[in-house]
Amino acid sequence: MFGLGEAGGLLATDLVGAGVTVSAYDPAGVPTPAGVTRRVHPALAVRPVDVVVGATGGGEARLALLQAIDAMPAGTLYADVSTSSPGLKLHLADEAVQRDLQFVDVALMSMVPGNGLGTPALAAGLGADRLADLLNPLGGRVEPIDGPPGSATAKKLLRSVLMKGTASLLVEAVRAGAAADDLAWLWNNLADELDGAGEPWMRRLVAGSRLHARRRLGEMEAAASMLETLGVEPTMTRATVASLADLVDGAGVPDLPPDLLPPDEPPELSPEQE
Repeated sequence: MFGLGEAGGLLATDLVGAGVTVSAYDPAGVPTPAGVTRRVHPALAVRPVDVVVGATGGGEARLALLQAIDAMPAGTLYADVSTSSPGLKLHLADEAVQRDLQFVDVALMSMVPGNGLGTPALAAGLGADRLADLLNPLGGRVEPIDGPPGSATAKKLLRSVLMKGTASLLVEAVRAGAAADDLAWLWNNLADELDGAGEPWMRRLVAGSRLHARRRLGEMEAAASMLETLGVEPTMTRATVASLADLVDGAGVPDLPPDLLPPDEPPELSPEQE
């Protein structure tokens, strides 16, 4: 195991609990989970092993692989669970193949805290099936997918556009609610709205953006102005303004596949429904 941070530490803990012998290396001053043998050099953590898990940040993914790549026995499975670019994952796979290693691009699709080894994950690359065969009987939820290394991470990053963007929007809204001394009302109102989120809700938002871009642009320009008055930097709100301006200028909304659309064009939405 390379990396004993939040994700790596939880994965290592569950692997130990499943009876797996785990050696790890992490130069940072993070705790060593019970039952994990911590090594002072990365080369010592990969001899002899069947699987190496690279649980680092995206910026350290290449270093994590290369720091002991010459010490890994031929046939070792290297599972990179970092969130880096698809292009980097493909490059790392090439580095691994040159040394007779199997590289797997692993994308963790939910939070590791609370899930541990059971975190839903997509896996792409020549060793994806092998990784699933090793981890799923121990409680893993690895789903091999077609495509080269980078394919799993690409799917995660597509999802992150919404998931991480939503988190940033919520933080900005909370800051504004607090500055307006109206946070309790805002929090409850947003919670009620998100309780009803689902596929029809998604479709309604996309259809509404097509139909109401000009009116929404004016509304969000007013929201950005209000946040500035409250002393809250409207970073995400300004991005929404720019996005709506693009729609008004003809950027358009991509058509959804027919099976995701209702039989008829959605009706004009009232302001309350938007």
